[in-house]
Amino acid sequence: MYKAYKFRLYPTSEQQIALAKSFGCCRWFWNYALNLCQETYKVSGKGLSRGAIQGLLPSLKKEYPWLTDAYSQCLQFVALNLSTAYKNFFEKRAGFPRFKSKHGKQSSSYPANVKLDGDYLKLPGLVGSIYCQQDRPIDGQIKTVTVSLAADGKYYASILVDNGQEIPTPSVDGKAVGIDLGLTHFCITSDGSKFDNPRHTKRYARNLKKKQQSLARKQTGSNTRVKARKLVARVHSKISWARSDFLHKLSRKMVNENQVIAVENLYIKGMVRNHNLALAISDCSWGQFCTMLKYKSEWDGKTYLEVDRFFASSKTCSVCLNLIDSLSLNIRNWTCNKCQTHHDRDVNAAVNIKNEALRILALGTSATANGGNISQPGKTSVLLDAIPCEVGNPIPL
Repeated sequence: MYKAYKFRLYPTSEQQIALAKSFGCCRWFWNYALNLCQETYKVSGKGLSRGAIQGLLPSLKKEYPWLTDAYSQCLQFVALNLSTAYKNFFEKRAGFPRFKSKHGKQSSSYPANVKLDGDYLKLPGLVGSIYCQQDRPIDGQIKTVTVSLAADGKYYASILVDNGQEIPTPSVDGKAVGIDLGLTHFCITSDGSKFDNPRHTKRYARNLKKKQQSLARKQTGSNTRVKARKLVARVHSKISWARSDFLHKLSRKMVNENQVIAVENLYIKGMVRNHNLALAISDCSWGQFCTMLKYKSEWDGKTYLEVDRFFASSKTCSVCLNLIDSLSLNIRNWTCNKCQTHHDRDVNAAVNIKNEALRILALGTSATANGGNISQPGKTSVLLDAIPCEVGNPIPL
């Protein structure tokens, strides 16, 4: 089983220069190869394979000697990433590959010759070792290390390891829970528990506004504008880490307390088209929460199931299964006109989601409307099997 650990790096000034050269070479080769693939497709109707892209490197290094500043396998890994990006696009898992900018996040991957000695990470092509702040030991053989520079100027290392363990077989023997996702409350469970929405963006809105106003007053191209941009990026980073911390703790709590976890398969891309709710929906990050529930359930041998988005969970009475005609969003409580049961809208939806998931497990039928799989199948590389570890949250909530 593959797992990924993300740790903070503290490179020296000399190491930062070497990493900047590596980032620049990898970014340039990505843009060059992507442009060549597009031009080749226009002429011949066919793209370039991973081997063809890697075959360009010897001649390019003679034409551009500065490409040798980057470790050779980092450039070869760019070809793998580009071919993976194209495959994800054609299999409708992602958008079309885009050109990379020298502004914002930068990264390069080291697929071999990486050593972790205590708190220090040794990367090929760099003088000395980089201090790596670890909050837990790494269990497994290191496969790939991706070094990244965030927009706020912080360095991180994402370490992919193989711990040699098999993914446990999922079981359904135990407590089942249905989870209904919302805005006022982040999630509501079938047993009546409600978890408030932290609204991380709103919490930092005032600070973010001041930093953005200060950035807007700076002259374009000046050093003060660069510093102001990093301050804005630092606020966005705080929001991201706070959101991730909340989602990790809540998802771990759900997985620890339940054996079967059922959620609704939401069409979030369509929901954010409502401009009145787009910011609130995006701030919740329901998709990331469901992803965490899924891989943590796989870790512990538990069952994660998504109920079809077209299942009328809110309009169905969980007692007598009576389906009402309409139920507007402003109605949070309603009474069934058949059995006269008074329902909390969200709790009733969560109960229906749990019951539908148990029905699917009992009958072995599909959870989708068309009998297929909503999520696109297929894997493109071992990296897509990586399960991120919850760095910073070693203790469950």
